[in-house]
Amino acid sequence: MIDTIGIALRFGLYVDLMLLLGLPLFGLYSLKGRERVSGAVLPFRLMLTGTAALGVLLSLASMVVMASAMSGETDFAELRPHIEMMVLETDVGLAWVVRMVALVVGGFAVMLNQRTPGFGLLVAAIAGGIALASLAWNGHGAMDEGLRRVWHFTTDILHLLAAGVWLGALVAFALMAKANVLQTEERIRLLARVVTRFESVGALIVVVITVTGVVNYLFIVGLKLDEVFLSTYGILLFIKITLFAGMLMLAALNRFHLGPVLQRALRKGQFQVAANALRRSVVVELAAAVLIMALVAWLGTLSPALEMGAE
Repeated sequence: MIDTIGIALRFGLYVDLMLLLGLPLFGLYSLKGRERVSGAVLPFRLMLTGTAALGVLLSLASMVVMASAMSGETDFAELRPHIEMMVLETDVGLAWVVRMVALVVGGFAVMLNQRTPGFGLLVAAIAGGIALASLAWNGHGAMDEGLRRVWHFTTDILHLLAAGVWLGALVAFALMAKANVLQTEERIRLLARVVTRFESVGALIVVVITVTGVVNYLFIVGLKLDEVFLSTYGILLFIKITLFAGMLMLAALNRFHLGPVLQRALRKGQFQVAANALRRSVVVELAAAVLIMALVAWLGTLSPALEMGAE
């Protein structure tokens, strides 16, 4: 039961903290001027204060569940000393404290959005990035030592940050492509513009996720292929890679087909069909991303070395 709760909390934290990074960053590289003000295009204040507050709650629950799993205690009075020990005396606890501070800063940064929208989004994105990076201390890299530990953490963090930028963009696209939002030609043109502008950012994301994903696999499993893909870890990893490949195809479809089709439709004044097609593609891509996050949360609790050794 605790394992299931732990996986659910990891999933919630991954999605939540990725949005706290990806959404304000999307506002910085895709929107301009007053478009960055909350409510002009996206409800930044509601989304970012919500993700920051939810991140605090999920982090608190995650620490309690982690301490309970490690100590075997379920009564909070008995569990409290173990929580204090983890927070004050372990690297995981230090990362947790840094995350909590970053979440508070990120939440308050949204208050700057009305007067200085760009600066407020920048502070929120930095805070979200720090909070998201702290999750690396709950992953496989924490089991390494020395220089290997440093490099493993580095690739883990880059992988998390790139995924966060992608997930935030997908959620932003989905919100901007909602049927009740795309009621004017101005909104359609804005959506077409941000989809096109995402090209270079998206290409960089794909490169970083691919390279760091391969490096992380080598850190965790090594050069073994046949043995690992017969384990639970390997099966879940294969599903994750398949979903990721599907996301790449959808992203390419959006950029090289649906985006240009929407641009041409705008020139002809008949854009609803093209807008609907783009909306459906983004929603499917977002669903695949959420499934990948669930798999990542599960994979983080498994040890391929132990599974292969038990066979």
